Amino acid sequence: MLNEKSVLITGGTGSFGKKFVETILRDYPAVRRIVIYSRDELKQFELKQKYPEKEYPQLRFFIGDVRDGERLKRACEGIDVIIHAAAIKQVDTAEYNPDECVKTNIHGAQNVINAALATNVKHVVALSTDKACAPINLYGATKLCSDKLFVAANNIKGSRDLRFSVVRYGNVMGSRGSVIPFFMNRRSTGVLPITHEEMTRFNISLQAGVDLVMFAIGHHLGGEIFIPKIPSYKIVDVAKAIAPDAKIEIVGIRPGEKLHEEMITPTDAMNTIDLGAYYAILPSVSDRYTREDFIKYHNATPVPENFHYSSDKNTEWETVESMREKIKKFVDPNFEIE
Repeated sequence: MLNEKSVLITGGTGSFGKKFVETILRDYPAVRRIVIYSRDELKQFELKQKYPEKEYPQLRFFIGDVRDGERLKRACEGIDVIIHAAAIKQVDTAEYNPDECVKTNIHGAQNVINAALATNVKHVVALSTDKACAPINLYGATKLCSDKLFVAANNIKGSRDLRFSVVRYGNVMGSRGSVIPFFMNRRSTGVLPITHEEMTRFNISLQAGVDLVMFAIGHHLGGEIFIPKIPSYKIVDVAKAIAPDAKIEIVGIRPGEKLHEEMITPTDAMNTIDLGAYYAILPSVSDRYTREDFIKYHNATPVPENFHYSSDKNTEWETVESMREKIKKFVDPNFEIE
Protein backbone atom coordinates (compact mmCIF):
# COMPACT_ATOMS: atom_id res chain seq x y z
CA MET A 1 0.00 0.00 0.00
CA LEU A 2 2.78 2.49 0.84
CA ASN A 3 5.53 0.90 -1.21
CA GLU A 4 6.75 3.34 -3.88
CA LYS A 5 4.74 6.10 -2.17
CA SER A 6 5.85 9.30 -0.45
CA VAL A 7 4.36 9.99 3.00
CA LEU A 8 4.37 13.15 5.12
CA ILE A 9 3.60 13.07 8.85
CA THR A 10 2.83 16.32 10.63
CA GLY A 11 3.85 16.16 14.27
CA GLY A 12 6.11 13.35 13.12
CA THR A 13 8.37 13.41 16.19
CA GLY A 14 5.53 12.71 18.62
CA SER A 15 4.57 9.33 20.10
CA PHE A 16 2.32 8.42 17.18
CA GLY A 17 4.72 9.72 14.54
CA LYS A 18 7.62 7.65 15.81
CA LYS A 19 5.54 4.46 15.93
CA PHE A 20 4.14 5.21 12.47
CA VAL A 21 7.64 5.63 11.00
CA GLU A 22 8.75 2.40 12.67
CA THR A 23 5.76 0.57 11.18
CA ILE A 24 6.27 1.91 7.65
CA LEU A 25 9.95 0.98 7.63
CA ARG A 26 9.08 -2.52 8.88
CA ASP A 27 6.08 -3.26 6.67
CA TYR A 28 6.79 -1.18 3.56
CA PRO A 29 10.54 -1.38 2.88
CA ALA A 30 10.06 0.03 -0.64
CA VAL A 31 8.48 3.27 0.58
CA ARG A 32 9.90 6.06 -1.55
CA ARG A 33 10.06 8.85 1.02
CA ILE A 34 8.94 9.61 4.58
CA VAL A 35 8.87 13.29 5.51
CA ILE A 36 8.92 14.09 9.23
CA TYR A 37 7.34 17.53 9.57
CA SER A 38 7.55 19.12 13.02
CA ARG A 39 8.72 22.25 14.79
CA ASP A 40 10.99 20.73 17.47
CA GLU A 41 14.58 20.53 16.22
CA LEU A 42 15.75 18.62 19.33
CA LYS A 43 13.23 15.83 18.78
CA GLN A 44 14.19 15.71 15.11
CA PHE A 45 17.86 15.47 16.09
CA GLU A 46 17.07 12.59 18.44
CA LEU A 47 15.08 10.76 15.77
CA LYS A 48 17.94 11.20 13.30
CA GLN A 49 20.22 9.40 15.74
CA LYS A 50 17.87 6.42 15.63
CA TYR A 51 17.60 6.52 11.84
CA PRO A 52 20.98 7.58 10.39
CA GLU A 53 20.82 9.02 6.87
CA LYS A 54 23.16 6.43 5.38
CA GLU A 55 20.96 3.56 6.59
CA TYR A 56 17.60 5.27 6.00
CA PRO A 57 17.97 7.50 2.92
CA GLN A 58 14.16 7.55 2.46
CA LEU A 59 13.71 9.69 5.59
CA ARG A 60 13.53 13.48 5.32
CA PHE A 61 13.25 15.96 8.18
CA PHE A 62 11.43 19.26 7.69
CA ILE A 63 11.39 21.89 10.42
CA GLY A 64 8.00 23.52 10.11
CA ASP A 65 4.77 24.40 11.87
CA VAL A 66 1.30 23.51 10.58
CA ARG A 67 0.43 27.16 11.23
CA ASP A 68 2.77 28.06 8.35
CA GLY A 69 0.73 27.29 5.25
CA GLU A 70 3.44 28.16 2.71
CA ARG A 71 6.05 25.98 4.40
CA LEU A 72 3.53 23.15 4.57
CA LYS A 73 2.77 23.40 0.85
CA ARG A 74 6.48 23.25 0.08
CA ALA A 75 6.84 20.12 2.22
CA CYS A 76 3.89 18.47 0.42
CA GLU A 77 5.43 18.66 -3.04
CA GLY A 78 5.66 15.12 -4.42
CA ILE A 79 3.75 13.66 -1.45
CA ASP A 80 1.10 10.95 -1.96
CA VAL A 81 -0.17 10.52 1.61
CA ILE A 82 -0.47 12.99 4.50
CA ILE A 83 -0.96 11.83 8.08
CA HIS A 84 -1.93 14.81 10.23
CA ALA A 85 -0.87 14.15 13.82
CA ALA A 86 0.26 17.63 14.91
CA ALA A 87 -1.83 19.17 17.69
CA ILE A 88 -1.85 20.97 21.00
CA LYS A 89 -3.48 18.22 23.04
CA GLN A 90 -3.00 18.88 26.76
CA VAL A 91 -6.42 19.86 28.11
CA ASP A 92 -5.13 22.30 30.74
CA THR A 93 -2.66 23.87 28.30
CA ALA A 94 -5.45 24.49 25.81
CA GLU A 95 -7.70 26.04 28.46
CA TYR A 96 -4.94 28.44 29.57
CA ASN A 97 -3.79 29.24 26.01
CA PRO A 98 -6.99 29.04 23.94
CA ASP A 99 -5.84 31.17 21.01
CA GLU A 100 -2.69 29.10 20.58
CA CYS A 101 -4.76 25.92 20.58
CA VAL A 102 -7.11 27.33 17.93
CA LYS A 103 -4.17 28.40 15.73
CA THR A 104 -2.64 24.93 15.73
CA ASN A 105 -5.65 22.62 15.88
CA ILE A 106 -8.07 24.52 13.63
CA HIS A 107 -6.05 26.87 11.43
CA GLY A 108 -3.33 24.22 11.16
CA ALA A 109 -5.91 21.68 9.99
CA GLN A 110 -7.11 24.05 7.27
CA ASN A 111 -3.52 24.61 6.19
CA VAL A 112 -3.09 20.85 5.77
CA ILE A 113 -6.23 20.76 3.64
CA ASN A 114 -5.06 23.70 1.53
CA ALA A 115 -1.64 22.12 1.02
CA ALA A 116 -3.21 18.84 -0.11
CA LEU A 117 -5.52 20.67 -2.54
CA ALA A 118 -2.58 22.67 -3.95
CA THR A 119 -0.37 19.64 -4.61
CA ASN A 120 -0.90 16.11 -5.94
CA VAL A 121 -1.65 14.41 -2.62
CA LYS A 122 -3.98 11.40 -2.91
CA HIS A 123 -4.85 10.56 0.70
CA VAL A 124 -5.15 12.62 3.89
CA VAL A 125 -5.89 10.98 7.25
CA ALA A 126 -6.22 13.22 10.31
CA LEU A 127 -5.91 12.01 13.90
CA SER A 128 -8.73 12.95 16.25
CA THR A 129 -9.66 12.08 19.84
CA ASP A 130 -12.57 10.84 21.91
CA LYS A 131 -12.61 14.32 23.47
CA ALA A 132 -13.95 15.64 20.14
CA CYS A 133 -17.19 13.73 20.79
CA ALA A 134 -19.66 16.00 22.63
CA PRO A 135 -16.73 18.18 23.80
CA ILE A 136 -16.72 20.05 27.09
CA ASN A 137 -13.19 21.47 26.87
CA LEU A 138 -11.43 23.66 24.30
CA TYR A 139 -9.10 20.90 23.12
CA GLY A 140 -12.06 18.67 22.28
CA ALA A 141 -13.91 21.55 20.64
CA THR A 142 -10.96 22.41 18.39
CA LYS A 143 -10.55 18.77 17.39
CA LEU A 144 -14.27 18.53 16.59
CA CYS A 145 -13.88 21.61 14.39
CA SER A 146 -10.81 20.02 12.78
CA ASP A 147 -12.80 16.82 12.11
CA LYS A 148 -15.53 18.86 10.42
CA LEU A 149 -12.97 20.63 8.23
CA PHE A 150 -11.42 17.39 7.01
CA VAL A 151 -14.77 15.70 6.39
CA ALA A 152 -16.11 18.70 4.46
CA ALA A 153 -12.89 19.02 2.43
CA ASN A 154 -14.14 16.14 0.29
CA ASN A 155 -16.84 18.49 -1.04
CA ILE A 156 -14.32 21.05 -2.35
CA LYS A 157 -11.74 18.77 -3.95
CA GLY A 158 -13.28 19.12 -7.41
CA SER A 159 -11.98 16.56 -9.87
CA ARG A 160 -8.86 15.79 -7.86
CA ASP A 161 -8.12 12.16 -7.01
CA LEU A 162 -7.96 13.02 -3.32
CA ARG A 163 -9.66 11.61 -0.22
CA PHE A 164 -9.84 13.09 3.29
CA SER A 165 -10.85 11.09 6.36
CA VAL A 166 -10.41 11.06 10.15
CA VAL A 167 -9.55 8.46 12.77
CA ARG A 168 -10.82 8.89 16.33
CA TYR A 169 -9.67 6.84 19.31
CA GLY A 170 -9.22 6.95 23.08
CA ASN A 171 -6.31 7.13 25.52
CA VAL A 172 -3.10 5.78 24.05
CA MET A 173 -1.11 3.56 26.40
CA GLY A 174 2.15 5.19 27.42
CA SER A 175 1.76 8.38 25.40
CA ARG A 176 3.34 11.49 26.86
CA GLY A 177 1.25 13.08 29.59
CA SER A 178 -1.07 10.08 29.94
CA VAL A 179 -2.06 8.33 33.13
CA ILE A 180 0.12 5.19 32.89
CA PRO A 181 3.54 6.90 32.81
CA PHE A 182 2.26 9.36 35.42
CA PHE A 183 1.34 6.54 37.80
CA MET A 184 4.60 4.70 37.08
CA ASN A 185 6.58 7.80 37.99
CA ARG A 186 4.58 8.33 41.17
CA ARG A 187 4.37 4.78 42.49
CA SER A 188 7.66 5.06 44.42
CA THR A 189 5.96 7.68 46.63
CA GLY A 190 3.40 5.15 47.82
CA VAL A 191 0.51 7.48 46.92
CA LEU A 192 -1.36 7.69 43.60
CA PRO A 193 -3.67 10.67 43.03
CA ILE A 194 -6.93 9.77 41.25
CA THR A 195 -9.47 12.30 40.11
CA HIS A 196 -12.57 10.13 40.70
CA GLU A 197 -12.95 6.51 41.76
CA GLU A 198 -15.67 5.86 39.12
CA MET A 199 -13.73 7.34 36.19
CA THR A 200 -13.35 5.22 33.04
CA ARG A 201 -11.42 5.61 29.80
CA PHE A 202 -11.01 3.82 26.49
CA ASN A 203 -7.69 2.04 25.99
CA ILE A 204 -5.62 1.56 22.84
CA SER A 205 -1.97 0.82 22.10
CA LEU A 206 0.13 3.00 19.82
CA GLN A 207 0.41 0.13 17.34
CA ALA A 208 -3.37 -0.29 17.23
CA GLY A 209 -3.66 3.43 16.53
CA VAL A 210 -1.20 3.10 13.67
CA ASP A 211 -3.10 0.07 12.35
CA LEU A 212 -6.31 2.11 12.31
CA VAL A 213 -4.61 4.82 10.25
CA MET A 214 -3.29 2.19 7.83
CA PHE A 215 -6.81 0.81 7.50
CA ALA A 216 -8.13 4.28 6.73
CA ILE A 217 -5.49 4.89 4.05
CA GLY A 218 -6.37 1.62 2.34
CA HIS A 219 -10.15 1.67 2.70
CA HIS A 220 -11.57 5.19 3.01
CA LEU A 221 -14.01 6.47 0.44
CA GLY A 222 -13.63 9.99 1.80
CA GLY A 223 -15.39 11.72 4.68
CA GLU A 224 -15.53 8.87 7.20
CA ILE A 225 -14.55 9.20 10.85
CA PHE A 226 -13.16 5.75 11.70
CA ILE A 227 -13.46 4.53 15.29
CA PRO A 228 -11.92 1.30 16.65
CA LYS A 229 -13.68 -1.21 18.87
CA ILE A 230 -11.43 -1.12 21.92
CA PRO A 231 -11.75 -1.99 25.63
CA SER A 232 -12.32 0.38 28.53
CA TYR A 233 -10.60 0.49 31.90
CA LYS A 234 -11.35 1.90 35.30
CA ILE A 235 -8.73 4.35 36.52
CA VAL A 236 -8.65 2.58 39.89
CA ASP A 237 -7.76 -0.68 38.12
CA VAL A 238 -4.84 1.02 36.36
CA ALA A 239 -3.61 2.20 39.77
CA LYS A 240 -3.94 -1.33 41.20
CA ALA A 241 -2.12 -2.79 38.22
CA ILE A 242 0.85 -0.44 38.62
CA ALA A 243 1.08 -0.08 42.41
CA PRO A 244 -1.27 -2.47 44.24
CA ASP A 245 -0.03 -1.40 47.68
CA ALA A 246 -0.14 2.35 47.07
CA LYS A 247 -2.61 4.58 48.85
CA ILE A 248 -5.30 6.06 46.59
CA GLU A 249 -5.83 9.80 47.03
CA ILE A 250 -9.01 11.21 45.47
CA VAL A 251 -8.19 14.71 44.21
CA GLY A 252 -11.32 15.59 42.21
CA ILE A 253 -12.10 15.93 38.50
CA ARG A 254 -10.04 18.61 36.80
CA PRO A 255 -11.57 21.46 34.79
CA GLY A 256 -12.61 20.32 31.31
CA GLU A 257 -12.46 16.63 32.22
CA LYS A 258 -15.28 14.09 31.82
CA LEU A 259 -16.07 11.24 34.19
CA HIS A 260 -16.49 8.96 31.15
CA GLU A 261 -15.43 9.46 27.54
CA GLU A 262 -17.55 9.00 24.42
CA MET A 263 -16.69 8.20 20.81
CA ILE A 264 -20.17 7.87 19.30
CA THR A 265 -23.20 9.70 20.70
CA PRO A 266 -26.82 8.58 20.10
CA THR A 267 -27.10 11.50 17.67
CA ASP A 268 -23.99 10.30 15.78
CA ALA A 269 -25.57 6.84 15.58
CA MET A 270 -27.94 8.01 12.85
CA ASN A 271 -24.91 8.30 10.54
CA THR A 272 -22.79 5.45 11.93
CA ILE A 273 -22.08 2.08 10.33
CA ASP A 274 -20.44 -1.07 11.66
CA LEU A 275 -17.48 -2.32 9.59
CA GLY A 276 -16.62 -5.28 11.82
CA ALA A 277 -13.41 -4.30 13.59
CA TYR A 278 -14.27 -0.61 13.35
CA TYR A 279 -17.15 1.84 13.27
CA ALA A 280 -17.40 4.75 10.85
CA ILE A 281 -19.37 7.96 11.31
CA LEU A 282 -20.44 9.09 7.86
CA PRO A 283 -20.53 12.70 6.71
CA SER A 284 -23.86 14.41 7.34
CA VAL A 285 -23.37 16.41 4.13
CA SER A 286 -21.78 14.80 1.06
CA ASP A 287 -22.20 15.89 -2.53
CA ARG A 288 -20.63 12.68 -3.83
CA TYR A 289 -21.92 9.68 -1.93
CA THR A 290 -25.13 8.62 -0.21
CA ARG A 291 -25.36 6.68 3.03
CA GLU A 292 -26.15 3.60 0.95
CA ASP A 293 -23.00 4.15 -1.15
CA PHE A 294 -20.86 4.04 2.01
CA ILE A 295 -22.66 0.96 3.35
CA LYS A 296 -22.17 -0.91 0.07
CA TYR A 297 -18.55 0.20 -0.36
CA HIS A 298 -17.58 -0.94 3.16
CA ASN A 299 -19.89 -3.98 3.18
CA ALA A 300 -21.16 -2.56 6.47
CA THR A 301 -24.39 -2.45 8.47
CA PRO A 302 -26.00 0.52 10.26
CA VAL A 303 -25.68 0.55 14.04
CA PRO A 304 -28.90 0.27 16.09
CA GLU A 305 -31.00 3.35 16.71
CA ASN A 306 -29.79 5.33 19.75
CA PHE A 307 -26.51 3.41 19.78
CA HIS A 308 -24.07 4.98 22.25
CA TYR A 309 -20.36 4.10 22.41
CA SER A 310 -19.00 5.36 25.73
CA SER A 311 -16.25 4.16 28.04
CA ASP A 312 -18.63 3.35 30.91
CA LYS A 313 -21.12 1.36 28.78
CA ASN A 314 -18.54 -0.67 26.88
CA THR A 315 -18.95 -4.43 26.46
CA GLU A 316 -15.19 -5.10 26.68
CA TRP A 317 -13.14 -4.29 29.80
CA GLU A 318 -9.53 -4.44 30.88
CA THR A 319 -8.78 -6.16 34.18
CA VAL A 320 -5.94 -5.47 36.59
CA GLU A 321 -4.13 -8.50 35.16
CA SER A 322 -4.69 -7.55 31.51
CA MET A 323 -3.47 -4.02 32.20
CA ARG A 324 -0.25 -5.37 33.72
CA GLU A 325 0.32 -7.56 30.67
CA LYS A 326 -0.30 -4.68 28.26
CA ILE A 327 1.89 -2.25 30.21
CA LYS A 328 4.74 -4.73 29.98
CA LYS A 329 4.06 -5.37 26.28
CA PHE A 330 3.34 -1.86 25.02
CA VAL A 331 4.83 0.59 27.52
CA ASP A 332 7.76 -0.82 29.48
CA PRO A 333 9.16 -4.34 28.89
CA ASN A 334 10.96 -4.09 32.24
CA PHE A 335 7.79 -3.33 34.18
CA GLU A 336 7.40 -5.39 37.35
CA ILE A 337 5.27 -5.07 40.46
CA GLU A 338 7.47 -3.68 43.22
